[in-house]
Amino acid sequence: MKKSLLLGVAFAIVTSCGTSSKSSANTTQTNISEQIDPSVYASTITSAELKTMLYKYASDEFEGRDTGAKGQKMAVEYLKQKYIDMNIPTPLGGDDYFQEVPLEKQKVAKAKLTVNGDVFKSFEDQIVLMVSNDVDTTIKNIVYVGYGIDDENYSDYKTIDVKGKYVLAKSGEPKDTGGNFVTSGTTDATKWTNGRQSLSSKREAAIANGALGLIYMDGDLFSRYSNFYQRQAESGVAGRLSLKTNDNGLIMLMINETLGKALHASIIEESTPKEIETNVTLEIENKSESITSENVVAYIKGSERPDEIVVLSAHLDHEGIKNGEIYNGADDDGSGTVAILEIAQAFKAAEKAGHGPKRSILFLHVTGEEKGLLGSRHYTDNDPIFPLEDTVADLNIDMIGRTDPERTIGTRNYVYLIGSDKLSTDLHNLSEDVNSKYTNLELDYKFNAEDDPNRFYYRSDHYNFAKNNIPVIFYFNGTHADYHKPSDTPDKIEYDLLETRAKLVFYTAWEVANRDQRLVVDKAVTE
Repeated sequence: MKKSLLLGVAFAIVTSCGTSSKSSANTTQTNISEQIDPSVYASTITSAELKTMLYKYASDEFEGRDTGAKGQKMAVEYLKQKYIDMNIPTPLGGDDYFQEVPLEKQKVAKAKLTVNGDVFKSFEDQIVLMVSNDVDTTIKNIVYVGYGIDDENYSDYKTIDVKGKYVLAKSGEPKDTGGNFVTSGTTDATKWTNGRQSLSSKREAAIANGALGLIYMDGDLFSRYSNFYQRQAESGVAGRLSLKTNDNGLIMLMINETLGKALHASIIEESTPKEIETNVTLEIENKSESITSENVVAYIKGSERPDEIVVLSAHLDHEGIKNGEIYNGADDDGSGTVAILEIAQAFKAAEKAGHGPKRSILFLHVTGEEKGLLGSRHYTDNDPIFPLEDTVADLNIDMIGRTDPERTIGTRNYVYLIGSDKLSTDLHNLSEDVNSKYTNLELDYKFNAEDDPNRFYYRSDHYNFAKNNIPVIFYFNGTHADYHKPSDTPDKIEYDLLETRAKLVFYTAWEVANRDQRLVVDKAVTE
């Protein structure tokens, strides 16, 4: 990273490339506001510097940056030192650039579960998916919530109170008389029907409605999960990571149809939510271990509206070491990580020249993305450093160093954009205008469609901001043959593209931070 910059240049005031309407009565702001030309600062973002940093950050020395492991600790120290070298402070004060993220590494727990005196065995009838503390309880009433869906177009929770109670839900989603799923109005699978995503969506619905526990019947998933969980339990190997919260957290079990019918005899045929009497005893020994990981945070304070925050995010972690092979994660997401460092350098150069952003910029490197968007979820759900209501936008970068081999139409000079129009027409139009003015990339919205089977909109850290009605853009080059493999190495990065895409993010952030009016959220999702 450059230690000094040539800043002795004349800065021209430039006007919008869009149309504007001005009169003595009023002034209408265009998408590209009148401002100092930022291109001199964007010129500090170079492929040479990106390459130098990425060869270090995605080297074997960092051991694949597995969340909570040695390599990830080295990665956060590397990022901290970069911000110290650039003289960019931390919002936490002093030299504390780390927002601690408390996690639990869970070992598979076995449950002792009886229903009306009948014993249902672990891995044969039930699996413990989530537990934060030991459990020893008798359950006299369970709330049956049908499919366990809580959606704008259909909700199993709207007529019944489940706070502090165990809920029972089944897999699937109802259809209307035309054979379309009720949440979407189409025959395409939704997040409520789509395998593992359905599992997480129904878990989140139970949490959002205050349930103490979720007992989830899915015969197909159970048959796939049971042998795997049993092998994990017998090996004693720690399983997935989860966020550790101050409360007890949701208790979640997956069950087969036999146990489902024991709890509610007509569970297959009936979907109407109701409270049912039962006599269940449940004992679980929590075998998880606590670990700590870190988000890295740095910021440049706004000169005019410092309380309004523009977030630039990328995830700092990757897959670690598997079967003796290092998963370097050069594209995923080393590319986004070093891009943010270069963008930070550009904003710092502007600040040194007396042209710092009007709004504050938060550079947010999140941990645990590969484990379930954990670091960003901790920031938004548990410990937002800046209030979410003051957060103007999140520009999230996750894989921008390669090209998609499946993209056969158009040039290599492209980037996929996801989410730009989901919440704010302002942000989408601004993004288009900025690109036309400065970078002329092909903006490809292939994965932005509501029916995208990959559902990338829900699979990176921007989503935790979007679910809070904060406008987002997810910058992405698509997957490739080296995605989540040891072969995702720095030598395969196309550094000229990485430079151009990073500049697009910088220009977009520049405009969001410096425009007169805050972005309008005209498509906010209401509960």
